[in-house]
Amino acid sequence: MPSATLKMFLVYGDPKRLRTVELSNWTGKAVAGPRSEFDRVIEREESQNSGIYFLTGVDPDTNKSVIYIGEAECIRDRVKSHLAKDYWNHIAFFISKDENLTKAHIRYIEGRLIEAAKEVGRSVVINGQGSGSKLPESDREDMEVFLDKVHQILPVLGIESFVKTGGNEKPGVDTEILTCSIKNVTATGYLTPNGMVVIAGSEAVLKERASAKKWPAVLVQRNKLIDEGALIEKDGKWVFVKDTEFSSPSAAAAVIHGGSANGLTAWKDKNGKLLKEIESH
Repeated sequence: MPSATLKMFLVYGDPKRLRTVELSNWTGKAVAGPRSEFDRVIEREESQNSGIYFLTGVDPDTNKSVIYIGEAECIRDRVKSHLAKDYWNHIAFFISKDENLTKAHIRYIEGRLIEAAKEVGRSVVINGQGSGSKLPESDREDMEVFLDKVHQILPVLGIESFVKTGGNEKPGVDTEILTCSIKNVTATGYLTPNGMVVIAGSEAVLKERASAKKWPAVLVQRNKLIDEGALIEKDGKWVFVKDTEFSSPSAAAAVIHGGSANGLTAWKDKNGKLLKEIESH
């Protein structure tokens, strides 16, 4: 993704409240805010334009991140219908300042975004199937450029549903692979901007440490991975069946060790250098 100069305007000076975002040399513009300021968000002049919008939150029944992706010829009129749903607590929308987004354009963008969010799998996509739209080749290329800019801005707005996880994006040739070993198990992984990815085929100890009973929160993710089938029992060990991303090296090591672990000393490079030594240079 190319470098870019971003201009964010905090309407009330608070980065969590109503804000707008623009990129240099781009005709698009984003407006975002919490549900508690919904009226202020849709009072903005931009909300009368056609565009795409995102409603994000957490499902209270599953505690999973959810997202709704929509399109509208008048965003203000369309998003009001979503007030009857309580799963979302944040709204963001994108418009074109030159007002060149047609119905076909925004339907195409909506379809591509729904497809992307489902592929990444960070959030549960509330939508069914995206409407999508066929466009002439030149228009399609223009909308792909617009999409690239949308993807660049979304994480800045706190929407990470489209940020690829380790399971979606393989390490580059220069990525340093680290190893975590304990007893008769060995796991490999690598650092990412979001934490750490443990590579499929890595192993974890079968039995939890006795001390883990004192701090059960340490094993919450381990038990979740077992329940989801991401860890399967094989030859007296747990084995990762897919690349799995963790929030930190310590979180990954805790699953592998079966109890609390310090990721800075649990992970080593191919030369046996500890992660804390690697990061100190």
